[in-house]
Amino acid sequence: MRGSWHVHRSLSSFAVRWRLRMTLTLALLVLLSCSSQTSDHRERLEFWALGSEGEAVASFIPEFERRNPDIHVVVQQIPWSAAHEKLVTAFVGEAMPDISQMGNTWMPEFVALNALDDLGPFVAASPVVKQADYFPGIWATNVAGSTLYGIPWYVDTRVLFYRSDVLAAVGFPHGPRTWAEWREAMQRIHDQKKCRWAILLPTNEYEPITMLALSNHSTLLTPDGTRGAFSQPPFAGAFAFYVDIFHKGWAPAVSNSEIANLYQQFAQGDFAMYITGPWNVGEFRKRLPPEMQDKWATAPLPASDASEPMGISMAGGGSLVVFRASQHKAAARKLIDFLSEPAQQVRFYELVGDLPARRTAWQSPLLANDKHFPAFRAQLERVAPIPKVPEWEQIATAIYDRGEAAARGTVPPAAALRQLDARADELLEKRRWMLAQARSRNAAVAQSRGGASR
Repeated sequence: MRGSWHVHRSLSSFAVRWRLRMTLTLALLVLLSCSSQTSDHRERLEFWALGSEGEAVASFIPEFERRNPDIHVVVQQIPWSAAHEKLVTAFVGEAMPDISQMGNTWMPEFVALNALDDLGPFVAASPVVKQADYFPGIWATNVAGSTLYGIPWYVDTRVLFYRSDVLAAVGFPHGPRTWAEWREAMQRIHDQKKCRWAILLPTNEYEPITMLALSNHSTLLTPDGTRGAFSQPPFAGAFAFYVDIFHKGWAPAVSNSEIANLYQQFAQGDFAMYITGPWNVGEFRKRLPPEMQDKWATAPLPASDASEPMGISMAGGGSLVVFRASQHKAAARKLIDFLSEPAQQVRFYELVGDLPARRTAWQSPLLANDKHFPAFRAQLERVAPIPKVPEWEQIATAIYDRGEAAARGTVPPAAALRQLDARADELLEKRRWMLAQARSRNAAVAQSRGGASR
């Protein structure tokens, strides 16, 4: 019995010790769990960044957090291909981030959804963001009505890339300056067989037609954005210039998918000119053979009229927006201030190749001493936003579709313009209805106030 009692007591002691250890272990785990959840008392700021910019911007965050130790930035990198759908889905699900990068063509859609915060008061108080230091045409892409919804982060536009040796041989060593010179240069290249084609204008791109139209001072749509303005003289004149390039044999009627190797074909003389953007500066340097590196240059788009310094290109790029539903707007604005500093913009250019949105950042020797970028710097002073309607991307598809039809000769230019107007009017029908409803409501309110005053 005694022995069994000792055994029982030992077992009981073991059980007590085991339960005690388990209790302490569980308590420790709970304590550690709570500690891990509450140890970071910083304000959490969610930032969605897209594509290669999303990868690069993560390296900027440690310095921002060092300057702002009470803020923790969580960067979510999103591929460009999935970004639009993800932003729309997040809006519908009320799961928007605090701050996001946004392509300029998406801005009107999210303004229409009332998803974006008014950044006007922020700029008025900001020690960093100064409107005068931004290119006017780029800044304008972020304004709807009189409200500012985005701050330009980086900029994009397109200029003329050309074979300087070929253009010099036909009398235009610095590229054509006007449409008249452009026609003459293309005709001489064609007649003298300096290249197989004078210029490459892929028929599945709407941008060349649009930039010609902007250069000819077309508004593309009516001022209220409710109908197409494609049959009006400014656009019609630009469209005729575009179609004539193909009909005279100065450009091949081919799409991007029919171009085997852009860089090889440029080097071997298949074409002498091409309208493209800043990303191709690095590609031309990398992909063209060494003997070609001193035989290409860039120039602003030619002006439609000799009285103007250059043509007008498209205002593109990416901006930073704050969502209306954010609970951390002050922190988001601090991050915009930080990323808008000229020094940060220059560093961003070094990492990604995106052109700075700030004029002062262009004073960096990295850009100022690069012979291929003065054309972009000059062109950025002459850029214009595309119409600020959510339907623009569908209208843009129609522009290149009808342009291609006219270039290939399957539809007469005048008929193509009528079809383009009809398609734009169809796409903008809902917008006309909404504006009509708004006018009716405003008229009713004004009438009721007038009756009350009497």
